[in-house]
Amino acid sequence: MASSAAPSTSKARSGANAAFNDKSKPMEVRLSNMTAAKAISDVVRTSLGPKGMDKMISNSKGEVIVTNDGATILKSIQALHPAAKMLVDLSAAQDIEAGDGTTSVVVLAGSLLGAAEKMLGKGIHPSLIATSFLKAGQKSVEFLTEMSTPIDLSDSASLLSAATTSLNSKIVSQYSSTLAPIAVKAVTRIATAQSSNVDLRDIRIVKKIGGTIEDTTLVEGVVLNQNMVTSHGSPSRVEKAKIGLIQFQLSPPKPDMDHTVIVNDYRLMDKLIKEERAYLINMLKKIKKSGCNVLLIQKSILRDAVTTESLAILAKLKIAVVKDIERDEIDFLCRSLGCKPVSDVDAFTEDKLGYAELCEEALIQECKVVQIT
Repeated sequence: MASSAAPSTSKARSGANAAFNDKSKPMEVRLSNMTAAKAISDVVRTSLGPKGMDKMISNSKGEVIVTNDGATILKSIQALHPAAKMLVDLSAAQDIEAGDGTTSVVVLAGSLLGAAEKMLGKGIHPSLIATSFLKAGQKSVEFLTEMSTPIDLSDSASLLSAATTSLNSKIVSQYSSTLAPIAVKAVTRIATAQSSNVDLRDIRIVKKIGGTIEDTTLVEGVVLNQNMVTSHGSPSRVEKAKIGLIQFQLSPPKPDMDHTVIVNDYRLMDKLIKEERAYLINMLKKIKKSGCNVLLIQKSILRDAVTTESLAILAKLKIAVVKDIERDEIDFLCRSLGCKPVSDVDAFTEDKLGYAELCEEALIQECKVVQIT
């Protein structure tokens, strides 16, 4: 029995060694990754440069997008292959870091992978190819550093030329004379002499239906999509604004659990209404005491962020109100206005307020917006 089992064991081992020594499987995986990445590169290749063609993309929501921006195109493509996703992430990283060249980096990566595929076909080891690419990348950085021209932030002509060149390959290239100066002014407004980079999240773009691109303007301050509440006589223009941002509700409190209260006596009903009004007056007087004259109220999903009664009281206190501030706007508003979000009325003090010269509701192309400058 022992002598008959030995040959079968040796055959199993030789079969496992054969599978281990099979070089075709790793090669197939590498070629699959390269093919997927090159497919992504070929998608955006034809949109490169000033003569590049625009792409019409229909997403899952049925929306149609016409663009030649590499990051926008790749963001709309639902890439499933891991290697293809890496190129999509590469384009997104380029967009965040430089704001331009999103198509170029993908096309360049696809070309490098094509060259790597030829070297693999000649039998060169993948580790050697990867090491060579790293050395070539370091050398390329040295050459580009030598070729580069330092730009001073005070040299507006060079900045304007760079912005115009960047816009020449975009769908709005014919409006580059309008948009380029706006972009340069916006960036230089938030950049400092010591800063090596600019956080583009500090620049907000507000879109309104109607008008043309030539109607685009730069506002030195903050523009809100929401409107001021003026239905109860609240002011729509406030000079020397002291701005408060609250995350609590200006409405009567509710219990943690759902309850139904039945009031049969009209005297008890009057008492209930008076208690609610007293609660609101006490809360709003604390806000007025801090010196606040412009109140931004975050949108609430638990209960009404503000009631008709509280709006009427705020109007009597001459406090301008902007409600339904979105949660993702809070951080931007705090950085821009210098205010701090307050989640409890007892913590609403003067040091939490932001300051501005003027807060008003303006009409732009038949659309109302709130400007804080």
